[in-house]
Amino acid sequence: MKGTGRWPLASPTLHVRGVLFDMDGVLISSTGSDERSWLRWARIHGMEGSFSVQSTHGRRTIDTLRALRPDLDPFVELIRLENFDAEDQNGVIALPGAKSLIAALPENAWTIVTSASERLMRNRLQFAGITLPQNVISADNVTYGKPHPEPYEMGARVLCVKPSECLVVEDAPTGIKAGKAAGCQVLAVLSSHSAEDLAEADWIVQSLDHVTVIQANDGRFAIRLAAAKPPMRRR
Repeated sequence: MKGTGRWPLASPTLHVRGVLFDMDGVLISSTGSDERSWLRWARIHGMEGSFSVQSTHGRRTIDTLRALRPDLDPFVELIRLENFDAEDQNGVIALPGAKSLIAALPENAWTIVTSASERLMRNRLQFAGITLPQNVISADNVTYGKPHPEPYEMGARVLCVKPSECLVVEDAPTGIKAGKAAGCQVLAVLSSHSAEDLAEADWIVQSLDHVTVIQANDGRFAIRLAAAKPPMRRR
């Protein structure tokens, strides 16, 4: 797919009952910390020349570990990586628009669905100054991680709504696949991947600064996407 060269001006309004946020790359930026931890892990195992940090984005750490090194105990390596992450929170910040959007959403109408463990999620959100909702879906809660639909199906159940009534907010192709497979509408944010990589999403925005809650009525609320772009589908 080739880029369009211009960003079309469009402001669609979506009517939903719940919003399911991915964490890394959507609510917070932790790419630097995450990549440093993975590279540190790769050096320990002599994988510097063959390891791609990009391959870790949007997936549960334990699934990535099993794919990369099936000869190692994934639970031992998971703890090792989480310890690396706990030691390095440098550069972990809330992304533009994240806090204001969460504050504008109706109470109990949003949650976080992340491929990170609950321990890592809580550490990062606390460091970035984002308060957790009452119930969240982490890597620890699911049998199958993204791109399987289970995480977002569970997220909809937590909010007591149907997946079709939810908007998933993602930054990675793996998460977009999971949201679409669950039957949700999917909004992609251009924080970690190109528009071409996010082509399966329903809409793309530059950041959450372009997302506004404009009204709420009868359990349903409206979200306006400023300067949104419907992705060009690959042929």
